[in-house]
Amino acid sequence: MFKGSLPALVTPFDQDGELDLDTLKKLVEWHVDQGTHGLVPVGTTGESPTLTHDEHRTVIEEVVRAVNGRIPVIAGAGSNSTREGIGLLKHAASVGADAALVVTPYYNKPTQAGLIAHYTALTDACDLPIIIYNIPGRSVVDMMPETMGVLAQIPSIIGVKDATGRLERVSCQRMTCGADFVQLSGEDATALGFNAHGGVGCISVTANVAPKLCAQFQEATLRGDYAEALKLQDRLMPLHLAIFVEPGLVGAKYAMSRLGLCHERVRLPLTPLTEPTRRLIDAALEHAGLI
Repeated sequence: MFKGSLPALVTPFDQDGELDLDTLKKLVEWHVDQGTHGLVPVGTTGESPTLTHDEHRTVIEEVVRAVNGRIPVIAGAGSNSTREGIGLLKHAASVGADAALVVTPYYNKPTQAGLIAHYTALTDACDLPIIIYNIPGRSVVDMMPETMGVLAQIPSIIGVKDATGRLERVSCQRMTCGADFVQLSGEDATALGFNAHGGVGCISVTANVAPKLCAQFQEATLRGDYAEALKLQDRLMPLHLAIFVEPGLVGAKYAMSRLGLCHERVRLPLTPLTEPTRRLIDAALEHAGLI
């Protein structure tokens, strides 16, 4: 159920910086039409750090309602507070999300035992399927494959979004978690190698901008056609790189604004792109055949 191209959906704002729910609904329809395999609202790319709790819940509700069961919705529901995470998880379940993306607790720097206790408490409180989000570059804690193997024994912990950038982790986690554990890349640029190691998809930033190409790329890898996947990777790679010259969601929103999809507005402390980065993204969009 959870595989292929899964955009980490941006949260569109209007010119005043408020939620633009009409555009959000249009983005959902566009993604379904473009062949996107699932949506992940209110992750970091959805600006979860600067959304209020009410806004967070509203975005999840609106995306689930707009999708209407056509593709899976994996709701962002992570927190560095276990109690707060339980509340977000229960809300996602109550509005009909298919699963939740739960980041390792950031800033607190829990031990591996603390990670096990955190995720176990979440599963004790709610049986919504959980995909662990392991991104040590942001959370400053790395869930080890052995720890993940312990958690994989819990039926509702079904997979991982791995943003470590270490491709050998896929094989290590197959050893500890089993071949059926859903492994999704959290890095667009290395998604080709990730799937070659046994991954089944990518929770992608670039797929906000080029959903059809990203879906075709994922489909090629999943049927074992790596020659076709490499051709698509070559088209997408400049975009993967340019979007992340500055914070990725800022790059994604700028690229989307160039395609007429949404306003590029982001919330502080993020700021608009510099002109050199804009030019890089423009060139990458042209290289990919999007403009």
